[in-house]
Amino acid sequence: MPEGQAKSHAPESAPTPPVSTTEVGEGDGPLLLEVAWEVCNQVGGIYQVLRSKAPSMVARWGDRYCLVGPYNEEAATLEFEPTRPTGLLGRAVNVLRDAGLIIHHGRWLVLGRPRVLLIENKIEAAELDRVRHRFWQEHQLSLLDAGALVDEVLVFADAVHKLLAAIAQHGTNHEGDESGASRPIVAHFHEWMGGMAIPMVRHSRLPVSTVFTTHATLLGRYLASNDAEFYDHLPHLNHEEEAQRYNVQSIHKIERACAHGAHIFTTVSSITGEECARLLGRRPDVLLPNGLNRSRDMAPHQLQHNHELCKARIDRFVMGHFFPSYPLDLENTLYFFTSGRFEPRNKGFDLSLEAMARLNAHLKASDLDVNVVFFVITNRPTHSILQQALHRRAVLDGLEDSCQSIASQLSAELFRRSAAGEDPPLAELIDERAKLRLRRARQGFRSSEWPSVITHQLSDDASDPVLNHIRSLWM
Repeated sequence: MPEGQAKSHAPESAPTPPVSTTEVGEGDGPLLLEVAWEVCNQVGGIYQVLRSKAPSMVARWGDRYCLVGPYNEEAATLEFEPTRPTGLLGRAVNVLRDAGLIIHHGRWLVLGRPRVLLIENKIEAAELDRVRHRFWQEHQLSLLDAGALVDEVLVFADAVHKLLAAIAQHGTNHEGDESGASRPIVAHFHEWMGGMAIPMVRHSRLPVSTVFTTHATLLGRYLASNDAEFYDHLPHLNHEEEAQRYNVQSIHKIERACAHGAHIFTTVSSITGEECARLLGRRPDVLLPNGLNRSRDMAPHQLQHNHELCKARIDRFVMGHFFPSYPLDLENTLYFFTSGRFEPRNKGFDLSLEAMARLNAHLKASDLDVNVVFFVITNRPTHSILQQALHRRAVLDGLEDSCQSIASQLSAELFRRSAAGEDPPLAELIDERAKLRLRRARQGFRSSEWPSVITHQLSDDASDPVLNHIRSLWM
């Protein structure tokens, strides 16, 4: 279907949503496939969305729920447990494997252990050209010079289309059904990287009901990063001109095709819905805010226990990182965090750092006996852990070993003398060798260097915007 063409959004043969919450096997009921680039592959926030909802989805759908994503061998080694495919998905996977498309079936190693299909999406250059040409013929979307990522997504989308076609084919007249009716299939796609197969599905008229969820438009990300008054200017923007300005025409058109091609279009908030209406040309049918899985709430005592364990680990890091240069009173130290994909303006890193600079000035001017440690947690290309951080951690471990050795010696001797009715000064219970070892460990722990504001050696330290912002704030 051509980009931007808003045909009827009603499915040709939309399956009825499931209502039973008791069936846990694949059975013969409706099948739900959730397609995303971040299945078993942590890139951004969608990974956490899928992971956190998995137990609830499996409880409702059982093995009729299956996640579909690209096969990333490095990530799959940690996240994915291969198993032999069975049932309808097994028949489809085997047929596609015979045709040369390799699909790995297994379980995601997260709570709920949902069923997963990971698709190997590497093809020869000539086949990639044929897929590009077919996409142009069917949807009038040119992907020449769109970039390596778009090529990867296109190949993945083509494979997802083949998978859905095989499932739809083998879901008709499946064993035990003589009615000739097709098994209801729902495919839920996340973002353009997961949803690029939607136009293909609609063009082929597959008996699959499609849902497309965008968590934020790509063009909106660019605009928000460069325009502090983005939402005020949004009603007056020309989406085509802005996409050309930021050189994201291809992806922007793909997003519009996904939004217009899906039977149901959803997003995560009302403000993003306004963004979609203006930039993608379709207002979401349903708002699906991301939320918390309350069923995972811990008992208060367990929550308090976990809090104490985690705070002890943070305290230990702070001791190793700051104490060689200057000690902090940990009882009067507050910890703050911000985190997210490395989009400093969109994620508010710049605003948070400016707030910390103002707070720092206020604390010094007020002479308050309070320390604040602020963590910015994100993902950046690095060479290694910073040598200073490694050294300080090693010296802290050495100091801890010395203290534990003395504590063990002190405990045994104190117990023996106390049992004998003696009350010796504690200093007499420590031998000179242990005292000397402790002095050396303490001396080696001290440093005249200021602690670094970063824990890793970045690949491009000089031009990193967050580091440069910290430097400009003299923090």
